[in-house]
Amino acid sequence: MAIELATKFQPYTDEQFSTESKKSLLTNQDFDWTGAHTVKVYKITTSGMNDYGRSGPAEGNWSRYGAVAALDATTEEFTLKKDRSFTFAIDKLDTDETAQQLAAASALARQNREVVIPEVDTYTYGVMCSKAGHKPDAKALTAENIYTEVLAASQALDDAEVPETGRVLVVTPATYALMKKCKDITMETDVGNELRLRGVIGVLDGMTVQKIPANRLPVGFGFMVAHPCATVAPVKLEDYTIHANPPGISGSLVEGRIVYDAFVLDNKVKAIYYQALPVVTPPSGEDGGKG
Repeated sequence: MAIELATKFQPYTDEQFSTESKKSLLTNQDFDWTGAHTVKVYKITTSGMNDYGRSGPAEGNWSRYGAVAALDATTEEFTLKKDRSFTFAIDKLDTDETAQQLAAASALARQNREVVIPEVDTYTYGVMCSKAGHKPDAKALTAENIYTEVLAASQALDDAEVPETGRVLVVTPATYALMKKCKDITMETDVGNELRLRGVIGVLDGMTVQKIPANRLPVGFGFMVAHPCATVAPVKLEDYTIHANPPGISGSLVEGRIVYDAFVLDNKVKAIYYQALPVVTPPSGEDGGKG
């Protein structure tokens, strides 16, 4: 005797894990792209100090203050390069016959959470690492040397006269595990819930410690110390639309567009310290194939 067992579907969607954007702690929105696609800012030089000629101008000078210098006023240009979009359709019957699980609003939120935000974050972190003013040779990090390397980063920013307040130490979960094993590291972990939602896990030597998933960071990322004054990360346009029953579709057409970029200012590159890990290549012959 054959028995057909019942199958039951629950009105539940097995969502993928995804984290919200955490780049706002590392970047700023100091410039306004409203009405423009390119922004230019000035870089102005200064004058050197002279010995004042109390008894009269030095030979060849007419002023007791020294030779009169001219200041340079050059510009750096920031043109938005990332103009990205997506679109998808959801049939009206598909929404009805999936117990409303395949609905336009929830699908759009999922697209933003799992696709748009990770892309923008990954791009921004990549720009910061590539433009960092301090990039020591790649080095393997261990529980024994991690604190020494972090202190070296702090010293580099100190010597560059980067503001001490507001610095952020960015680590991967793997680097954070090394920090937990280091007997020399004592981290303040009493942080507010708002900061925890932005990835903050503690404070070390005055630096906010932020843990970022490795898949949003460059390959070989060890850690980064950065001050948010260095990186401008504009989002000029964020436009998401759900069209109900547009021509040719019985259901919803979802469209999205985001215009964004990230720029590190020339005079503030020293506010970013990036420590990379050595690139590990598999030994010859270990390619998973045979012959």
